[in-house]
Order: sequence, then structure tokens, then C-alpha cells
Amino acid sequence: MSGAASPGPVERWFGDRFGGRPEGVWRAPGRANLIGEHTDYNQGWVLPFALDLGVTVAAARCGDGMLAIRSRQAPGAPASLPLAALAPGAVTGWAAYPAGVAWALREAGHPLAGGASLAVDSDLPQGAGLSSSAALECGAALALDGLHGLDLPRPQLATLAQHAENDFVGVPSGIMDQSASLLGRAGHALLLDCRSGETSDVPLDPAAAGLELIIIDTGARHALGDGRYAERRSECERAAALLGVSSLREVSSPAAAAGLADPVLRRRARHVITENRRVEETVALLTGADLAGVGPVLCASHASLRDDFEVSWPQADVAVGAAMGAGALGARMMGGGFGGSVLALAPAGRRAVSAAITAEFARRGWTPPASIQAVPSAGALRIG
Repeated sequence: MSGAASPGPVERWFGDRFGGRPEGVWRAPGRANLIGEHTDYNQGWVLPFALDLGVTVAAARCGDGMLAIRSRQAPGAPASLPLAALAPGAVTGWAAYPAGVAWALREAGHPLAGGASLAVDSDLPQGAGLSSSAALECGAALALDGLHGLDLPRPQLATLAQHAENDFVGVPSGIMDQSASLLGRAGHALLLDCRSGETSDVPLDPAAAGLELIIIDTGARHALGDGRYAERRSECERAAALLGVSSLREVSSPAAAAGLADPVLRRRARHVITENRRVEETVALLTGADLAGVGPVLCASHASLRDDFEVSWPQADVAVGAAMGAGALGARMMGGGFGGSVLALAPAGRRAVSAAITAEFARRGWTPPASIQAVPSAGALRIG
């Protein structure tokens, strides 16, 4: 980074917190998931895309063996931790995500000798289902990889970031969010086979089709660590065991779920099986340049998440209904559930969709939702 360059906000924040200037600046995007919800930890398929919102990390090496982390969004909660003492449960809150990445790197044989200082900034709303936690992990992973000259492949960094979230933070998430953040490509969605790890780019250019993808942040906050996400994962594992397979990915027919005596497990399995089919259908539509045809698939996904997987929430159901009533081609809840955002596919410039949702929220006395245009964007990169 040239010494003549004017420092940006996160670089100035780094200087305020640590003194001097960072050795580099990295940015990792959040993600939206077009289709394929709760299929990742069932070894199925997902189709996310990277956003143009994300987490920026300014970083420098230090010689004291410490990992020092500061966040502009949590200025009163600094974290300074000896790298050698990092262990699951040793760090809580937001700092656990980048600390977990350092721990995962150490566990994989990359001890990060000397330590590092990280200054974090974000324009991603937390709890909105846009994967702010994975963006933080991936930004930290790229920064630590770059600072220490590790040059690890992106898929390996994604796996290490997932390891941090699963085994350091304690959230049993799949690999989708980290893969989308690190491997995303502008104008494309990322088809990820969560069993093999294989990926391929699928064209996703709403503007070229005269359409747009709108994310509606319903304002209802979710937390994947509250136990309900883990409960759904456990239910899927029990359903798979009863069906005699290692994961629900191996079940291709929804009729197979009918053989489960427990009605709850029957519904959970039916969602995963049909959602994997919806990913395949969406890929075929996009490959055939029929983005408009994806609309009904989004609606079917929402109905399945609401009725079979039971992870939707009132604001999401209202937002989907209002969007469809105002001319959207399709809409569904997005993310782990119990709060967060809705994704709607609508004609470009169709402000009536966001306006209708806002009006319906106002009628019910709810906090006005925030809407952003979701543009399929590039994955994580070094920006300074």
C-alpha cells in the first residue's frame, strides 16, 4: 500500500486504535442465498451469491504474540488475547469469530508467529440473515493469511472459517456462507455441492433481465446460537438415521419422508428433499436465461420453510405476501430463520414492492423495514 495514499475510514480507525498504518486492508462480503436453505449441513446443494456489502479488516503484524481486535461497531469492547491461549470458550461475542479463525489456523499448523492487530469495520446489518459473522471470519482469514504469507487456497480458508464457527464459536453451521464470501463472482451465483465441496458459477444478472433482487430487512433479529438452529440440524440427522442414510442429501424422493412416523421429522425431511430439488430447478432456469421463472420456485421455498421446517416468522410471512400482492415475481424468507430478511424478485424499479411492505408493516405497528438492492458481486479480496 503506497505511503502517499490517503487512508480510508478503517485505516484511520486502525491508526486511532493501534497507532501507525496497517500493512494491508481486506474486504469480505456478506451473502444472500437465492435458494437452498438448510440444505448445506444436510450435505445438499445451495445457490448463494456475494453482496456488495461486507466487512473490512485493516491489519498489521505485531511481535508480542497477541491477537488484538477492535471493531468500529463495538468500540467499547476491545479484545486482546494471547494466540497461544486461544481455545473454544475463551472468547465470547463478536470477537469470537476472528479469534476462532486464528485458532483454526493454529490448529491446522499455521501458528501465526508474532501475532496480529485487526481493526474491523462493517456495513452489513447484524442479525439480518446476510451472514455478517461469516464475512467477519473470512475478512480475518484473508488478513491473517496475507499478513503471514500463508497463501492458502480459498476453499481451504472457507473450511477453516467454518471450523472456527462450528468448533470455536459453537454454531453448527454449514460451509455455504464462507464459500459464498470467499469464492463469489460478480454477475453469478455460486452452486455449491456441500458434500463434495465442488463449486460452479451460475449466471445471475438481474439487471440484464430487467429485474432486480430486493432484500427486505424485517427488523426481527435472529441469533443462530440460541439453540433453535441446532435443534433443526439434530432433527435432520435423526430423520436421516431413521431413513437409513448418512444424510438427507441421499434421499431424492419426497415420498420417502412419508415413511417417518414422527410428523415433525417427516416435515423436516420433506423440506430438505424438496429444497434440494428447487436448487436444481433454479440452476436449470438460470442456465436457460429464465430468471423470471425462478419466482414461483422462491415462493415454494418460502412455503416449505414456513410449514415444513417451521423457521419463518410473522414479519417474513407478511413481507412475502405484501411483495407478491405488489407485483413481485417471487419472494421467500432467507437465512437460518426466526428473524432476518426476505428476498424478493421483482421488475426493475418496482418501488411498489418495498412501499407495499412498508405500508403493511406500518398498519401492524411494526418498525419500518429496510430495503436494499441485492447485486451479485465479487468475493473477498485485498483492497489496500
